[in-house]
Amino acid sequence: MVAQITDMKINSPAIERVEKDSLGQLQLPANALYGINVARSLANFPISGRSIASWPNFVRAFALVKQAAARANSEIGCLVEEQAHAIFNACEGIKAGKYDDHLVVDMLEGSGGTSTNMNFNEVIANIATKSLQQKLSRHGLPIHPNDHVNMGQSTNDVLPTAMKLAIYYEMENTAPALLKLADAFAKKREELSSDLRLGRTCLQDAQPMTYGQAFGGYEAVVRRHAQQLDILRKQFLTLPLGGTAIGTGFGSRPGYKLAVYRHLSCLLGVLVSPAADPFDAMQNMDTCARLSAELRNTANTLSKISNDFITLSSGPGGGIGEISLPEVQAGSSIMPGKVNPVIPMAVCQVAFAIAGNDTSISMACHQGMLEINHFEMVVCDRLLDSIRLLVSAATIFSNRCVEGLHANKAVSYEHLLASSALATALVPDLGYARVSSLVRQAKQEQRPFVQVAIEEGSISEHDVVKILNRSVQVDEGHVGDQNSNKSSSVEHGRIHDYEGYILQ
Repeated sequence: MVAQITDMKINSPAIERVEKDSLGQLQLPANALYGINVARSLANFPISGRSIASWPNFVRAFALVKQAAARANSEIGCLVEEQAHAIFNACEGIKAGKYDDHLVVDMLEGSGGTSTNMNFNEVIANIATKSLQQKLSRHGLPIHPNDHVNMGQSTNDVLPTAMKLAIYYEMENTAPALLKLADAFAKKREELSSDLRLGRTCLQDAQPMTYGQAFGGYEAVVRRHAQQLDILRKQFLTLPLGGTAIGTGFGSRPGYKLAVYRHLSCLLGVLVSPAADPFDAMQNMDTCARLSAELRNTANTLSKISNDFITLSSGPGGGIGEISLPEVQAGSSIMPGKVNPVIPMAVCQVAFAIAGNDTSISMACHQGMLEINHFEMVVCDRLLDSIRLLVSAATIFSNRCVEGLHANKAVSYEHLLASSALATALVPDLGYARVSSLVRQAKQEQRPFVQVAIEEGSISEHDVVKILNRSVQVDEGHVGDQNSNKSSSVEHGRIHDYEGYILQ
């Protein structure tokens, strides 16, 4: 448990250490690796209950930045090798999660990120100091959190750099999760390529289509989102590091910026580069807003598809019932045998949460003032949350819903022939007005449109099969992604199997 601070004292049975800053002094537990800056933060910001250690990729990214800075400062002669080595090794332990209990600052701290940066600085300094067989004391400390660990840096360039790298890391699984979902849709596209269903617009009967065409549409949009997110991910490798407080680089030594980017790229295993304009990089967070918006767009798409599944699987006795979803758990504590579409409903809830995150991020991004944006912590927290939620939702949607979905073909075909979906095909021969009259007559008599049309002599039963085949053909000259429409034509024989139903 993190010790609580009351009246500027830490309630702990082992108060053995005193630290001072410009505001006074505090007593800290002897075993705490954080220092007075963090102690004040614990008193000031008991807000979300989520510490910075809640996001391992954020911890990893921050430690990498501190490692690169230590090596760069050593290279230009500002840190002795022993100090740089101790800082680097301390960060290795932090990346491995060994010191999460000491990374205690709240993710929604209001210090503009200073508390977060100082949490890393103090813990790194104290780990390094202990590695040199020294006691934890600010007086005569061989590794100082500000003078050594934070050398050539400011919270204002280090924190957004770590945040962007954390987002880059967190996004690693986003495109693969979406592509796996797209592959699941593709499998259903192939499996159901020739099975007819009623297409609907405004929840009203529209035109014939195949399940393959429907799943091809789902596949195409998910692949497009995966591609867009992958493009946006790469933009998080352009960083503000080296700008120090406001973009000037004032406070760092000559050669530092060039060296720190070289070392950071080496540590990351991927090339990172400084922003073309450091003042732009310090002031603006449009890259974060853009990513958040695309995460929201992607979640909304998954929610739309989920709602399609909820609607089409409704019933089974009193709804549409054209598809069946995997039964993954009992749906009611009082209604025996009831099973609900819980996976699609969970995906919808994720979309709601991501939309809320996007609103917070949008507000924070446009509230930057003058040379920096001091609301980066909420942007970081909410973006990482959106990424994690989207990956989880895409994964369960694929594994526990789409892969086990099946179409109720007889029900689908019955609904199709009971509708006016074939009316459009008769317009060229009979005219819009005549066909409209037939549709109204079918509604009034509560009979399938095709039955009325056949009895009126407007069409033959055999013609219905031909029209169905023709109606679901895709004009290849207008297909944007032909891979999404493979096997879109309907097998004549499969439709012909249902021919006897038409006049029932």
